[in-house]
Amino acid sequence: MRGIGLRLATVASLAAALGAAVGSAAAQDKIRIGYAISKTGPFTGGASITTLPNYQLWVKEVNAAGGLMIGGKRIPIEVIEYDDRSNSEEAVKAIERLATQDKVDFILSPWGTGQNLAVAPIMNRLGYPHLAATTNTNRAPELAKRWPNATFWLGLPSDISVSFVELLAKLRGEGKVGPKVAMVSVSDQFGIELSTAARDALKKAGFELVYDKSYPAGTQDVQPLLKDAMAASPDVFAAFSYPPDTLGITDTAKVLGFNPKVFFVGVGTAFPVFKQRFGQNAEGVLGIGGWNADSPTLKDYFKRHVEALGREPDRWASPITYASLQVLGQAIERVGKIDRAAVIKEIQTGSFDTIIGRVKLEGGLLKEVWAVGQWQGGEFYGVAPTAMAGARPVVVPKPEWKQ
Repeated sequence: MRGIGLRLATVASLAAALGAAVGSAAAQDKIRIGYAISKTGPFTGGASITTLPNYQLWVKEVNAAGGLMIGGKRIPIEVIEYDDRSNSEEAVKAIERLATQDKVDFILSPWGTGQNLAVAPIMNRLGYPHLAATTNTNRAPELAKRWPNATFWLGLPSDISVSFVELLAKLRGEGKVGPKVAMVSVSDQFGIELSTAARDALKKAGFELVYDKSYPAGTQDVQPLLKDAMAASPDVFAAFSYPPDTLGITDTAKVLGFNPKVFFVGVGTAFPVFKQRFGQNAEGVLGIGGWNADSPTLKDYFKRHVEALGREPDRWASPITYASLQVLGQAIERVGKIDRAAVIKEIQTGSFDTIIGRVKLEGGLLKEVWAVGQWQGGEFYGVAPTAMAGARPVVVPKPEWKQ
């Protein structure tokens, strides 16, 4: 009798616990989503162009539809946000606060490789899905195994560099460029990984690296670099640079009249501010990223972005960031409850319809990503990998700078 009593008590306890859980789920009237983003400091430019607008657009559109469908009803999203001040320690503190004090259901990622790598361990420890949509590192396959909650969406630096060199080799084979390449790169992990991969690929492809120089992050005066690169008379110039450097290098090249047949700059080339700043001088400039500007879904996304936020998205990480949010939303709805472990599993294994097409991650990575784009006719078209749907033929030589 005592054993039966214990079993009955256990069943009653389980039933009560289950009832409480069901009641709690039924009572949930909002999904709390938090993030720490760079609203001040040097990362503000990238965060305010690529990341924050897409968080705002996605939340606005989800809530306009009534929210995410969970347990047979739509539940709206409530946002809690912090400024990480472009500081990795602040980002980590904010993530901890969102999880332990604000008790948010899901946490969105910060902007940039450094910030995402800084918060990745705590996101993993706390058990939150980590959509590292603006992270570009060759360590991504290894990190995806170490942190199974994390997914990486921008490809690898080596993919970017190899695709760029393959494009150069094709142009050389067509007699459009010669073998001389000048290269500069920012001296942090991002620049080191890209330049190292490019150096190896250029050597294998038989190019001559006539100038190869790194510069500290935050460098204001790039004129000495550009003058030395110009003196080497290269056919190709490549800069693995961050947004402020990308704009500064392009400005300086224009002032100096440095106009090699191929002019390639880094992060920020795909930003709308690049076209706004340089106008006709953007024509023919190559850079990291790109998109299929002829895609109906991306045209519609572009229109919605402009109407909702009053500005254009960038043509690389913006649509990928939005697509990652679509994946998160669909995964939550398929799981049907706030179960972060189940949502992580669904993101890792499921297939999803997004603005960039059908997405299925492989080993936590999005594999089909644009590496190189070019401004043509006022739009930044993807040109490499050349096998990607919508890839445009590259225009070479680059037009002369207009003063």
